[in-house]
Amino acid sequence: MKALILVGGFGTRLRPLTLSFPKPLVDFANKPMILHQIEALKAIGVSEVVLAINYQPEVMLNFLKDFETKLGIKITCSQETEPLGTAGPLALARDKLVDETGEPFFVLNSDVISEYPLKQMIEFHKSHGGEASIMVTKVDEPSKYGVVVMEESTGEVERFVEKPKLFVGNKINAGIYLLNPSTLDRIELRPTSIEKEIFPKIAAEKKLFAMVLPGFWMDIGQPKDYITGLRLYLDSLRKNFPSKLTTGPHIVGNVLVDESAKIGEGCLIGPDVAIGPGCVIESGVRLSRCTVMRGVRVKKHACISSSIIGWHSTVGQWARVENMTILGEDVHVCDEIYSNGGVVLPHKEIKSSILKPEIVM
Repeated sequence: MKALILVGGFGTRLRPLTLSFPKPLVDFANKPMILHQIEALKAIGVSEVVLAINYQPEVMLNFLKDFETKLGIKITCSQETEPLGTAGPLALARDKLVDETGEPFFVLNSDVISEYPLKQMIEFHKSHGGEASIMVTKVDEPSKYGVVVMEESTGEVERFVEKPKLFVGNKINAGIYLLNPSTLDRIELRPTSIEKEIFPKIAAEKKLFAMVLPGFWMDIGQPKDYITGLRLYLDSLRKNFPSKLTTGPHIVGNVLVDESAKIGEGCLIGPDVAIGPGCVIESGVRLSRCTVMRGVRVKKHACISSSIIGWHSTVGQWARVENMTILGEDVHVCDEIYSNGGVVLPHKEIKSSILKPEIVM
């Protein structure tokens, strides 16, 4: 079986992290975002993953070469020279996706994090016999999204309503699809939206079916949602693989600590924290609802909450970092500094406090 991951654009919403790495390689819960998806695909027998990408393919491929051998899965890139939307890349990668087996293939949006119930999706797809299956997820505020109106008992999709003013349903497209090769005959090689142009046509022919995603779902393409996504992901680990979480007297709630990280005396860590490889957390540090990426040093008695600390950064003694502060790669926050929502570009030294949310160039 094959799969296509829509990697697409420049990841502007996750800057300054994406100034150092393409967005799919930004760490989430201690591994690159895209690896969560590739591992889930490998686990259900996908043999080849195609990344639809429009910039820096060499960075992506060099990085993923290591994982090809580790995971035993073929990873290739399909590079667009102009942005092709969400359907055009399928036409471009057609020859990579279709083979003599005629099997359906997966399409995933690279920003989406979930429990990836792909095995159930294959069974669902076979059971309804239609042309395409999409995963949908229930949300509290459907008016912000495109809503999928479906027949509850069969899953048959009736129509799509973009940002509905009146309530038509609470299920939205979760960005995970399983498509028969015949779907590709509907797509031209031009900028095209699969959600707005292709799926409505398949639905009109009563060949599009939706499966409600069990478990959590989050689009982690922007900082606030990244932090929420981490909480949901760690909750899910607690339910399904509790042994992966870190325990100890200084741990509160769900915390993931890489085994190579060092944690000092008298710290209080959690809830909802990920600490990456090679990090040094000195004594008396307080961390909550945050991600501390590879190679970071947090000095004595610093306090970090609701923030993302980029690779190889340093947070000084008694510093306080909170309210969606995002430090890019190799940022140095001096001792006793306060950051209230600062977004700091890579390789900066912060010598004075950031009192209100702002971008520090």
